[in-house]
Amino acid sequence: MIKKTDFLVIGSGVAGLSYALKVAQFGTVTIITKKKIQKTNTALAQGGVAAVFSKMDSFDLHIKDTLAAGDGLCNKEVAKMVVENGPDRIKELVAQGARFNKDGSGQFDFSLAKEGGHSAKRIIYAQDLTGKEIEDSLVENVENHKNIIILEDHVAVNLITYESNIRSGLIVRQHENICCGAYVLNKKTGKVETFFSKIIFLSTGGAGKVYLYTSNPDIATGDGVAMAYRAGASVANLEFVQFHPTCLYHPEAKNFLISEAVRGEGALLFDSKGSRFMENYSKDKELACRDVVARAIDNELKKSGDDSVYLDISHKDSKFIQTRFPNIYAKCLLYGIDMTKEPIPVVPAAHYMCGGVATDLDGKTDVQSLYAVGEVACTGFHGANRLASNSLLEALVYSHRAFKASIEEFKSQNNRVNIDPEPWDETDTTDSDEAIVVSHNWDEIRRLMWNYVGIVRSDKRLQRALRRIENIQKEINEYYWDFKITSDLIELRNLALVAELIIRSALKRKESRGLHYNIEYPQKDDQNWLRHTILKN
Repeated sequence: MIKKTDFLVIGSGVAGLSYALKVAQFGTVTIITKKKIQKTNTALAQGGVAAVFSKMDSFDLHIKDTLAAGDGLCNKEVAKMVVENGPDRIKELVAQGARFNKDGSGQFDFSLAKEGGHSAKRIIYAQDLTGKEIEDSLVENVENHKNIIILEDHVAVNLITYESNIRSGLIVRQHENICCGAYVLNKKTGKVETFFSKIIFLSTGGAGKVYLYTSNPDIATGDGVAMAYRAGASVANLEFVQFHPTCLYHPEAKNFLISEAVRGEGALLFDSKGSRFMENYSKDKELACRDVVARAIDNELKKSGDDSVYLDISHKDSKFIQTRFPNIYAKCLLYGIDMTKEPIPVVPAAHYMCGGVATDLDGKTDVQSLYAVGEVACTGFHGANRLASNSLLEALVYSHRAFKASIEEFKSQNNRVNIDPEPWDETDTTDSDEAIVVSHNWDEIRRLMWNYVGIVRSDKRLQRALRRIENIQKEINEYYWDFKITSDLIELRNLALVAELIIRSALKRKESRGLHYNIEYPQKDDQNWLRHTILKN
């Protein structure tokens, strides 16, 4: 049985939910989400949203900071569009119920913070749980909308295109590759369901779990990038993986982030001997951009052999710390660290993908009827390195742009001949009794990516990683076609493909720029450099 919906939204972060609420005015919406609807990268975002609300700030300054962080790769038109539309999208969130910290006067004006790479205070926040506040307000509205169906514990397997149906002989004449749905695993029943839709919206988040150490939740396995690439969409700039400089280092802390905002409020970085080191790497010291701070910490750890460096804000008033960072304070205390009295041990970890599925100014991919917004996409806004707190901003602005563009496309589809996609076929497959194959390959991919394709790279390491990932993919594909699929196998298959795409992108860039640092090409090459590393299946 084929399930039909006007709009199929895959992913339930800020991009997917805000888009769903808007298009639901025009048709039925189905949201596919891997776990519970609130279990997203958005919900984990601590710092805030960057937007211009202060008289001491300006659009030009925000654009300038964004371009500087992007190290020559930002699209200036995109940066201007996103920054100038930011304030309206923030006001929209407030109207939908999001509660951000206000200034001391108690008026509507927001309390603003400063983070690394920003030349002014422009971070709108809700304590240190900004993402959760945004997610919760959107979820409440989505759950109460009559035109929206939420399917939790559903994992998208593959996108369906008319091009794939051509190969099966179902369509004689079709010149454009048009996305028309997705195959989705219902985890509760173990069955793969077929969804047909006029518009498909990818908001699946990032791929941090491709690395051994990450700030991302377990769901961040690069599903959207992998599915879009298999469907024929272009992907771009996947070599630019942002490593957040300060994740909590503790044997029981799986992936807890110590927000950029902590350094923004005056926290300092020290080595194990109690010496500050950031002044040796940047004039901005602790407030340098994330790529600079992450490489500095990585270098210090390699020199010393220590397991971590230390982030110290204990010189600030203890009540201020507890009020400004209640979630971080409580989490650290849980692990026996009182950040009001002692430094926090921290290490870099994979955090954000600046590359992704290539889109235009409206979030359109080069596969018709397929849109991608948020971390899954490469819009040109972040360039070679994302400026802190620009991610939620981009997702809000682009989901609105995609809403307007996709509604126009939706209205124009009446003359298009729609042919139902083929149902999922699992003939000749059996239940697997070799789950160890999945877990072993998962672990090996994450370790080789950390060791060979991490903060500092070389062509020799990248070539070694590529050879190994190609062998792993052969094993995974054999397994995929022989056995009934599971959510673990779907994620492993996607993870392996995204790992390959990151490696291939990194090998194409023969320079060091932004988040991509290759010891064989330590300088930027402004004469022969690639503006974008684009890969297409």
